[in-house]
Amino acid sequence: MKTFFALFALIAVSAAAQTDKPLLHEQALPPVAAPSFKEPLAAPFNTVKGRWTVEDGALKVTNLPEEKHIPVLHHNVGLAAAVIECEFRFDGPGPFLIGCDAAKHVGRVVVNAAGLSIAEDSVQPSHTIAKVPLTVKPDEWHQLRVEWKGDQMAARLDGKELRAQHAHLATPKARSWLAAGQNVKVRNLRISGEATAPKP
Repeated sequence: MKTFFALFALIAVSAAAQTDKPLLHEQALPPVAAPSFKEPLAAPFNTVKGRWTVEDGALKVTNLPEEKHIPVLHHNVGLAAAVIECEFRFDGPGPFLIGCDAAKHVGRVVVNAAGLSIAEDSVQPSHTIAKVPLTVKPDEWHQLRVEWKGDQMAARLDGKELRAQHAHLATPKARSWLAAGQNVKVRNLRISGEATAPKP
C-alpha cells in the first residue's frame, strides 16, 4: 500500500512539473501580477468590454450584448517576454483568449470547444499560424499557460503544447489582455515577464 501511494505521489509531482515546465523561457521570469480575486481588480488592470467581476476567488466574465463585442480585460504593462498562467472554465458558448498589443493587436492564443490555436494580427482578420484540435469541455476547469519571446508565441492547454513563430509577434508590446465569449470564469491568474524596452 505504501508503495502504491509513493508511486501515486511521484506521478502527481511529475504531472505538476510537466505543467509548470517552460515553453520558451529557459528560466523563470520576474512576477508581475497575481490577483487574489478576493477584491475588485485595480490598475494596471482595466475593463474594456463586458463585465469582469470577482466572485468566490474567481473572475466571472459576462458578455454584454449591447456592446456588440466580446468581453476584454487589459493588463496595461508592456512585456517583451511573458508567461501568463491561469485556469478557466466555460459556463457558456464562445472562446477564451490571451493576447498582446502594441498600438494595435499583435498576437493571441485562442481556445474554443474544438481546440487551441495561435494567431498573429498583422492582417485582418487575424491570421491563424498554428492550431491543434482538442475537445475542451464546458463546466470543467482547464489549465492554460501562454508565453511569448521575440517573434515566438507558445501555449500549453491541459498538457497539450503548441508553438508558433512570425515576424509580427516581435512587435514591442504595450499590454496583455484576456478576452472571452459568454459566461467564462478565470482563477489562479499569474503574470510574469520582462518589461518592454522604452522607445529611445
